[in-house]
Amino acid sequence: MKIAVLSGKGGTGKTFVSTNLAYVSKESTYLDCDVEEPNGRIFFKPIIDEVKEVKVKVPSYNQEQCDGCRKCVDICHFNALAFAKNKVVIFEELCHSCGGCSLVCPTGAMTEKDKIIGKIEYGNSENVRVGTGLLNIGEITGVPVINEIVEANYNTNDIIIDSPPGSSCSVMEAIKDVDYCVFVVEPTVFGIHNFKLVYELVKIFNKNSGIVINKHNDSNRLVEEFAKENNVTILKKIPFNKKIGLINSKGILIAKENKEYYKLFKDILDQIKEGEK
Repeated sequence: MKIAVLSGKGGTGKTFVSTNLAYVSKESTYLDCDVEEPNGRIFFKPIIDEVKEVKVKVPSYNQEQCDGCRKCVDICHFNALAFAKNKVVIFEELCHSCGGCSLVCPTGAMTEKDKIIGKIEYGNSENVRVGTGLLNIGEITGVPVINEIVEANYNTNDIIIDSPPGSSCSVMEAIKDVDYCVFVVEPTVFGIHNFKLVYELVKIFNKNSGIVINKHNDSNRLVEEFAKENNVTILKKIPFNKKIGLINSKGILIAKENKEYYKLFKDILDQIKEGEK
């Protein structure tokens, strides 16, 4: 079963939930798609056995073959090309790798070349296969890295995807093929505001979903009210507990450290699977 763990914003506990869900599965693959700040590996400490570079195509220009027709500039809807001082100027950071410029070039002056934008590291940690997407510093989008890590084949029963935070294109890429989405929500006004954005996104994809309320306390029931109004299952309420925060800050999986929390995360995983039967 392929499960994505999402949050409307950073800091809600998305990685906390996804890493522990992967740990309590008998056999799982954990995919860290939060490629700008992947930190699931801190908890798993995998022994890396495979590294794959992620490449995209960008324009390559030969001025000597250019006749100045500007067809490449005209076809680029992303303003990645300009014509100045009798030559084409390329802005690689704006390129969407569509290849249009090389297709319309009548002289062969515009071709494509590979550009490395990141990498994926794979390794093992006990019963968990760990895949970590890493976007190079300064790159505009992590979508190609996420696409490559979620499209690969994995030979485990459960695949847990640690999605990027928010509700951007990167999140859409991470959840497009999953069976179930878990929302991690903190019970604050700010938290539920951002949760509603990603909830609307998941509705568009028509995915089954449930909520884990993290850092729960009884002073704010906004999440429960929203779940009731929209008929969304609350899978579990994880209480606000300084002990959890302390263990988490040391890079230790709470499900590995504490039997009570092992059962808590196993219950979440069992609920998801039971609901999908």
